[in-house]
Amino acid sequence: MSKFLCIFILSLTLNIIFMATRSLIGKLNADGTITNIYCHWDGYPDHNGVVLQEYYNSPAKVDELLALGNLSFLGSAIGEKQDFDNRDRQNDWCLAYGRDRGEKNQEAQTATREEFFNKDSGVDYLYIYNNEFEWECYDAWSSTPVNISAETA
Repeated sequence: MSKFLCIFILSLTLNIIFMATRSLIGKLNADGTITNIYCHWDGYPDHNGVVLQEYYNSPAKVDELLALGNLSFLGSAIGEKQDFDNRDRQNDWCLAYGRDRGEKNQEAQTATREEFFNKDSGVDYLYIYNNEFEWECYDAWSSTPVNISAETA
């Protein structure tokens, strides 16, 4: 087997092992638009859905989360600036591309509901904090509602 083929197979294997479950996290605005951020890891309802319900359960907390901008990881606390590449970091803190890695243009975006649901961002789940102060979750591929399990919350 050639060296190139071995590296290619290893690359494919690692991509399968380290694939992320991406999500968009948003807040419904009074005008019907949705202010939202991207989150790279653990977007499934049993993680991000539960964390959002338990720790980002008021308009002020959701606004604070959105002000952080796009995330690598959603933690139970906003936290403080930390070393993005340090694997011994505070795992209960959010890990943000702008604050923690210094990337530019990582601010929250505002979209219409149609744009939010039709966004070609490759995410798996969509979360919306609605005007009734509750989190909604949707499968991004089908736009169907997904329950955030009360048993795990």
